[in-house]
Amino acid sequence: MATVISHSPTETEAFGEQWGRVAQSGWVLGLSGDLGAGKTQLVKGVARGLGAVDRVHSPTFALINQYDSGRLPLFHLDLYRLDTREQIVGAGLEPYFYQPSGVTVVEWAERWFGKKPGFRVQDAAFPGHVCLILIEALGDTERRITYENFGA
Repeated sequence: MATVISHSPTETEAFGEQWGRVAQSGWVLGLSGDLGAGKTQLVKGVARGLGAVDRVHSPTFALINQYDSGRLPLFHLDLYRLDTREQIVGAGLEPYFYQPSGVTVVEWAERWFGKKPGFRVQDAAFPGHVCLILIEALGDTERRITYENFGA
């Protein structure tokens, strides 16, 4: 596991941008953190790193937003309104967790991958790259971002 400290929303976005610049098709980034922790801010950075020019916003009610203006499609999922894996599968979101044809970023990822802390992935093998990220508020603008990579 690795940890970085972000001192502002701009730094959180810049951290996400670093991931977006190196992201490859099939990557899944799972985000966990309380409301207002900065999950969507990090996704904005990933989108910018991919070269997307779309306005990124949380898909809380739509469940998924897709952005196609970057070098790879970005699938932005929000599982806040879904409580179980069965509901996630029922909503048709399961394919985005296994070799997406772009990059998938999932807010409230613990609802699919398992409860935080510890980032225990419930599936034994993922065919692609999975990175689980926990964002914790340390103050008004300061965030601890802890992440761990799984898979290829």
